[in-house]
Amino acid sequence: MKDTFKHKGLRQQLVSVIKAKGITNEAVLTAIGKIPRHLFMDSSFLDHAYQDKAFPIAANQTISQPYTVAFQTELMQVKKGDKVLEIGTGSGYQTAVLCELGAKVFSIERQQELFKITSRFLPKLGYRAKKLIFGDGYKGLKEEAPFDSIIVTAGAPFVPKPLLAQLAIGGRLVIPVGEDVQTMTLFVRKGPKEFEKTEFGEFRFVPLLEDKN
Repeated sequence: MKDTFKHKGLRQQLVSVIKAKGITNEAVLTAIGKIPRHLFMDSSFLDHAYQDKAFPIAANQTISQPYTVAFQTELMQVKKGDKVLEIGTGSGYQTAVLCELGAKVFSIERQQELFKITSRFLPKLGYRAKKLIFGDGYKGLKEEAPFDSIIVTAGAPFVPKPLLAQLAIGGRLVIPVGEDVQTMTLFVRKGPKEFEKTEFGEFRFVPLLEDKN
């Protein structure tokens, strides 16, 4: 669990790379510059930890590309104290970014193996989500709704209705929608039944799996 000067230097280079790609939110850039991404990956991938690429982790999942994490997080417009729902805890890297921004994070993971690893690992780094849940992300987390923002970190073939229903008025859902290639989509809740939808280019994610356990 070492974080050396070399790692810190590589992180600053990574911040420069994603800044050059158009990320402007200073809080998001600071979080990326602070979180030891190499600790979220298998030690054999250490050299790759600060490249702007996705990499495999346990349970046939991936740790998202830092630019993608930054892009989604910037779209959420997280403020300190915001109640945020994350669908797909994965390695916990995105969770850590949200914690750095001061959000109250509720996160759902449906891969039991990953859930066990990440729920033990995050607190060791000092990142404490309000709740890490093993369950079906398609259903959201009704008992904790409404949320100021919801982020989906896997490709969804469609937009799950429960997630839209669990947004606060003014809340933002950031979700990659599509089968093989996804379109990053933002929904802003304008009223009880009114949503404003904006699309932002194509991304590639592992698929969002329904609860098959």
